[in-house]
Amino acid sequence: MPSTFTDPRLCPLCGQLNQCAMEIEKQTGVPQSACWCCTATISAELLSQIPEGARNQACVCAACAAKSAVGALA
Repeated sequence: MPSTFTDPRLCPLCGQLNQCAMEIEKQTGVPQSACWCCTATISAELLSQIPEGARNQACVCAACAAKSAVGALA
């Protein structure tokens, strides 16, 4: 059976650090300001690209969210 473990610090799409302030706070115990993702609009199309085993396990990074937003505008 394949592992479904996802590092919550990494974007499930590109594998780069997602810089999620909520996860940083969980990991470090240091209070963070509101995360960029709390106000970001992330398309259903982008979310559907996340492998099923990684869904709701880690945030998409800002770069992937931005690429999706640019693609939606084109």
